[in-house]
Amino acid sequence: MKTKVGYYGIFLTLALILSYVESLLPIQIGIPGVKLGLANLVCVVALYKMRGKEVVILAIIRVLLAGFIFGNYFSIIYGLAGAILSVFVMIGLKKTEKFSVPGVSIAGGVSHNMGQLIVAVFVVQTYSVGYYFPVLLVAGLVTGLLIGICANEILKRITHINMKN
Repeated sequence: MKTKVGYYGIFLTLALILSYVESLLPIQIGIPGVKLGLANLVCVVALYKMRGKEVVILAIIRVLLAGFIFGNYFSIIYGLAGAILSVFVMIGLKKTEKFSVPGVSIAGGVSHNMGQLIVAVFVVQTYSVGYYFPVLLVAGLVTGLLIGICANEILKRITHINMKN
């Protein structure tokens, strides 16, 4: 039990550190709201090391803490929508055992962006933000692939960690 608590703390801390690092990166690709999603790397790895319920809790706590520390009310709302949808989609696809780690991550990246787009429709009260869908689709594919490749490499190296029991 103590070991599990320690790993949860490490996973959460790593996610917050990656959120902070991402906030410092001067990467501007000219598309508002598009980020690398470095903190999602931790959630993808956790998906293969923890139970689904625990990954959902990890994602929610990560978004809340990162929002309070580095963001604002809107970043929390958008982040929660994206993270919750993303984690549930990834859990579902992982359970099928038909998708690779990068495949699951790509679906997570795309669904994260779609969750945020759905919130945007309600916030701005217009469907015209839907025109942003193709851009977010491509961004989710690319960032999801990069995060998935990194997660796959990490998972190869941390085979000794198993918190599903």
